[in-house]
Amino acid sequence: MGDLLQRAAVALLLLQLQPLLLLSSSPKPVAAARPSLGAVGRRYDSIFSFGDSYTDTGNNPVAFAWYDVADPVMRPPYGSTFFGRPTGRNCDGRLVIDFIAELLDLPLVPPFLAHGHGDGSLRRGANFAVGSATAVDASFFHHDGEALFPINVSLSVQLQWFESLKPSLCATPKECQELFGSSLFLVGELGINDYSSSLARSKSVQLARSLVQDVVGTISMAIERLIDHGATRLVVSGMVPAGCVPPFLVLFDGADPASYDPRTGCLKEMNELSIHHNTLLQESLGKIRARHPDVEVAYADFFSPVMAMVESPGKYGFLEDVLAGCCGGPGRYHFNADIFCGDPGADTCEDPSARLFWDGTHLTEAANRYIADEWLSSIISPARASSY
Repeated sequence: MGDLLQRAAVALLLLQLQPLLLLSSSPKPVAAARPSLGAVGRRYDSIFSFGDSYTDTGNNPVAFAWYDVADPVMRPPYGSTFFGRPTGRNCDGRLVIDFIAELLDLPLVPPFLAHGHGDGSLRRGANFAVGSATAVDASFFHHDGEALFPINVSLSVQLQWFESLKPSLCATPKECQELFGSSLFLVGELGINDYSSSLARSKSVQLARSLVQDVVGTISMAIERLIDHGATRLVVSGMVPAGCVPPFLVLFDGADPASYDPRTGCLKEMNELSIHHNTLLQESLGKIRARHPDVEVAYADFFSPVMAMVESPGKYGFLEDVLAGCCGGPGRYHFNADIFCGDPGADTCEDPSARLFWDGTHLTEAANRYIADEWLSSIISPARASSY
């Protein structure tokens, strides 16, 4: 792999360690009416969530506090749009899970690692997601005895954290049944880190595709495990269109022009990887529903809303160069393998709400707001299926 490609690959992995306002100069699109809380038809008392940097509300800085690379998400301009300061979120403001919590009239879901675990303070919910998390265990990605990830924050580790917290939340099976039966369990995006680990080494999409069965199988086993603990309402996220994410576009820079979708500029084969993952995941969720007819398991579509914003950016108030990030170093797509958002030499766009991507890998608050509105429909109607 050439030096540029190697730096792009490393950047892709390091960015995973980081865990609608509209342009005033542009015509404002008509926003769809949000479903009201009453339309949800039930009251959720808490949210317990799992996933990677798309869902992490602050676990990453704690999990990697020992690591010798400063965490960019704890530096400005992260968090500047809403919180006014960095919070450990890989965003300029709120994530999808933050909007979901607000729409359900619940507190923002606190990061598990940053709070006391034994005093019952997390009965309203806890977030176990960590930036860089994989679905399968990190040991799966060892190469010639070398660990690809500096710490194992896989889905199984997050489940262990949940199980360690459980005794402080409920003391008896009946209490646990009542608490978890009135909770929403969100299994956020997982898979992109698993596949990027393969691509960073081989650049073979087909090799990455061979991991999909293992990744989806691991997510499915985790859902079964949560159901065994008493979860009755789960929302499981699909994967973003990886072919539109700037680090992958940089990694495959110089690919044959036929590799790109002429309408969007996204990499066709990478998006097909995402579609394959999402298809197998939805099939697996259908089997889980059949085995547990009393449990609501919703699929939350991450692919279609992002593709809609890529294909029609003006409709959502975004600039036409929709694949370019808001914050980062110089380079194509405003993504630089050596200069991350928050680094000296990086710059930030004037209006993040006019951008789909924040730091190249992660989405802006504006994009997350739209996706959350779409996901709320999944929470209202768990059987809702995706067209992708």
